[in-house]
Amino acid sequence: MGNKEEIIHVATRLFASRGYDVVGIQEIVDQAGISKPTLYHYFASKNGLLTAIMELNFRRLLLGLGPATVYAGDLPLSLTEIVRVYFKFARSFPEFYRLHLAFWFSPPASEGFLAAKEWWEKQQQLLEILFMLAANDHGNMKNRHRIYAATFLGTINTYIAIFLNGYADLNEEMVHSLMKQFSHGIYS
Repeated sequence: MGNKEEIIHVATRLFASRGYDVVGIQEIVDQAGISKPTLYHYFASKNGLLTAIMELNFRRLLLGLGPATVYAGDLPLSLTEIVRVYFKFARSFPEFYRLHLAFWFSPPASEGFLAAKEWWEKQQQLLEILFMLAANDHGNMKNRHRIYAATFLGTINTYIAIFLNGYADLNEEMVHSLMKQFSHGIYS
């Protein structure tokens, strides 16, 4: 692992375990075994480092999410695949997932919230498009795409938070449980 990747790894771990605002640059460089000039060479600032963490990880998530959100006429199948993508990502990058969930509850003007906001909006847009297309097959869903996308993602994030806090595993049983819970009311 090169310096840049090690800095991102260490910072993600520290931010997720103690909070972005609490962790200072000195602690990051000490744990990464580098100098401050090296960190500033790659990221220019702590906020630049945070932006890099968000971009790297959300791009990884969107690589799987993009294809999963393509609507092919079977909404339950699409939604199930989306849940699997999120669960796999959260299992692979639990520290990042915890970090970005923490930012969701941060003040809207905070660095963390602002660093993640555009990436949350991209996920929301992908899901909204899926629900808009599905409304052609499920007329009762028309004009509900925004709320369905938000509540679906919220349900996914709740299940992942339960996993991150050690109360459940993200397995196929949980995929089916989430789908049953979410789907119960969207077709009525």
